[in-house]
Amino acid sequence: MTMKTSTKKIDNYESEITVEIEAAELEKAKKRACKQLSERTTIPGFRKGKVPPLQILEQHFGKGVILEEAADILIQKAANDIIKEEKIIPVTQMKRKIVTLEDGKDFIFTLTFTTYPEVKLGEYKGLKVEKIVEPVTDEMVDEQVEHMRTHHANMIDAPDAEVADGDFVTLDFVGTVDGEKFQGGEAKDHPLEIGSHSFIGDFEEQLIGLKVGDEKDVKVTFPENYHAKDLADKPAVFHCKINSIKHKELPELNDEFAKKVSKFETLADFKADIKKNMEANAERRAVERQQQAVIEKAVENMTVDVPPIMIEERITQMIQELTLQLQSQGMKLEQYLAFSGLDIDALREQYKEAAKQNTLTDILLDEVAHVENITASNEELNYELAIMAQMYRTTPKQIYKILQENRQLMGVANNVLRRKVMRFLVDNMAKDTPENVEKPAAETKSEESKKDE
Repeated sequence: MTMKTSTKKIDNYESEITVEIEAAELEKAKKRACKQLSERTTIPGFRKGKVPPLQILEQHFGKGVILEEAADILIQKAANDIIKEEKIIPVTQMKRKIVTLEDGKDFIFTLTFTTYPEVKLGEYKGLKVEKIVEPVTDEMVDEQVEHMRTHHANMIDAPDAEVADGDFVTLDFVGTVDGEKFQGGEAKDHPLEIGSHSFIGDFEEQLIGLKVGDEKDVKVTFPENYHAKDLADKPAVFHCKINSIKHKELPELNDEFAKKVSKFETLADFKADIKKNMEANAERRAVERQQQAVIEKAVENMTVDVPPIMIEERITQMIQELTLQLQSQGMKLEQYLAFSGLDIDALREQYKEAAKQNTLTDILLDEVAHVENITASNEELNYELAIMAQMYRTTPKQIYKILQENRQLMGVANNVLRRKVMRFLVDNMAKDTPENVEKPAAETKSEESKKDE
C-alpha cells in the first residue's frame, strides 16, 4: 500500500504522524469493507456471506458506514506498516483522527502515540554489591521457641483473676459518639486477646485489672484515617462488661514439648533445626537484598526519560494485580478501599513512587534482555502459570483464561523474562576474589571483557 507520512513531535514524549493514502487505495478498501459487512449481516434477498453490489450495500448501510469500515481497514494496516518500517515501539495505543474521508479524494488521517523512551545502559555487569547475611543468635531461636509455646498454650478459666496482658476475655460493649450509638459499635460476648491491639488506641490496656462482672467506660479516639469516615478522629466512649477471663498456660519447655510439636526427640535437636531454618531464611533474604541492590545500581547507571503515561499504566497494572489478589480472598476492590479509608485516586497516588521504580526496573531488565539476547521459553511460562494457580487455589487453565480476558498474559511472560535477567545480573556481579578487592574499580574487568581477550 502506497502512502505518504510526515512525523512531528508534540512534546518530549508524544509524536504525531500524518498519513495520506491515495484515493484509489480507498476504493479498494471499500470493496473489502463491503465483504466484511456482508459477512456480518444478513441482507434481504442475498445469502449471508454473499457480497451484494455496492449500490445495494450503500442503500442498506449508508455511504458513511462503508467509508468508516474502509477507513478502519486502512488505518490498521497503515499503523502496522509504520510500526514495522519505522521500528517504532508505541507504549500507548495509537489515537487516530480522520482529517479527510471522502469518495474520490485522498484519505488523510493522523496517528498520535507515545513512543518507548530511548535507553542508554550504563554499567550493569561487574557491579560490586556485598551480600550481608544477618546472624542468627541463640536468643532469636529462643524467641521463636517461645512463639511456639504460646501457640500451643492451654486456655484456663480464671473467674477470680484480674485481666492481665495476654489474657483472653469475652465482653459486652456499647459504643457511643457524642452520646449516640453508631453502627458496628455494639457486641455481646465478643472475644478479645489483651495486647493484640485489635481495638483502637489503648482500649485493651484500659481493661487490665478488671474482674469478671466488672463494668467500665473505656474512652478512646478513632484514628484520623479510620475506614468509617463519619467516625474518623472522633472521641468515643465504650461501656464494657467483662464476662469471662482465660489465662494462657504455657507447656513446659523440655524434650516432651519437642516431641509434641516436631519430629525430634530432644529439645536440643529441635532448637538446632529451628536455627538451621532461620539461617536458611537469612541467606534467602540476603540474596534478595543483594539482587535488589544490583538492580538499583544498574538503574542508577542507566539514562532514560520515562514518559509519565508509562508510570500511570504501571499503577493501573498494580491495581489490577491487587484486584485479582483480593478476588482470590473473596473480597472486592471497593470493599478494600472502604476498609482502608481510601478512594481510587488516593490509592493511585499511594502507588505512584513504587510504580516509577518498577517502571525503571522493567526498562532496565527489558533493555538488558535485548542486548544480551535473553528469552523466556513456553515451558518457563507454563511453570509460572502453575505456580500462580497454586497460589490462587485454581487450575493453570483457569489462570490462563483470567489473564487472557484481562489482557495480562503478556505481562506474566514479561515477568518470567525479567526474573531471568535479574539472575543474569546477579551471576555477572563482581566476584569477591582477592584480585577484585586489590584492584581499583576502574581497572577491574568484566567477565565479558575477559572472554573477548
